[in-house]
Amino acid sequence: MPDTPLTARQIAILAALGAVLWLAAALLLRALAPLGIYEGLGRIALYAAIIPGTWPFVLLLIRAADLRPAQALVGVAVALAVATLLDGLALAWTPWLYGAGVEQVAGAGAAILWGAGVFLVLGAVASLRR
Repeated sequence: MPDTPLTARQIAILAALGAVLWLAAALLLRALAPLGIYEGLGRIALYAAIIPGTWPFVLLLIRAADLRPAQALVGVAVALAVATLLDGLALAWTPWLYGAGVEQVAGAGAAILWGAGVFLVLGAVASLRR
């Protein structure tokens, strides 16, 4: 059987952190919604802030799971898979978690999708580090 790129311990750490980071992001987006982050310049600022704001969490995953550079992208993908599954479940069954009203739920869902893409790109960048 071929070696897996991650150990069971690393996968468990990444899965747990993926869940925690997703919940923190969802609650943060809910808390910031009254500030107008889903409208006009607020949306632009939110999406721009997600890019540098995500990098520390990529580094946290790498450090917490003790990932080598070659494992960074796969590790980020594991954490992101858990977060994405939870996000899909929450949007379907507990949309109130993201806020009141369709605008807040849609805005938070879109911001989390954007953040997921950013997370993967930054995971790829981290995998290139020596």
